Amino acid sequence: MNKTLTIVLILIAIALIAYNVTLLDFQNLLEGNSIIALIGIVASLCAIVLLLIYMTSKKIQKKINED
Repeated sequence: MNKTLTIVLILIAIALIAYNVTLLDFQNLLEGNSIIALIGIVASLCAIVLLLIYMTSKKIQKKINED
C-alpha cells in the first residue's frame, strides 16, 4: 500500500467521522441512531490510528533497509 492510498483512506475516515457527528443526538447519546454514530466514530478513529501505525512502520522499515 503506497503513501497516497494511505492518505486517501485517512481522509475517508475523517469524512466518516464528520458524517457521524451530524447524526449524534447530544440529548440522548446512548439511544437510537446516536449509539450507532458513536460506534462509527470510534471505528473510524481506530482505522486512522492503525493507518498511522502502518505508515510509521513503513518508515522504520525503510530506514533499516538503507543501513
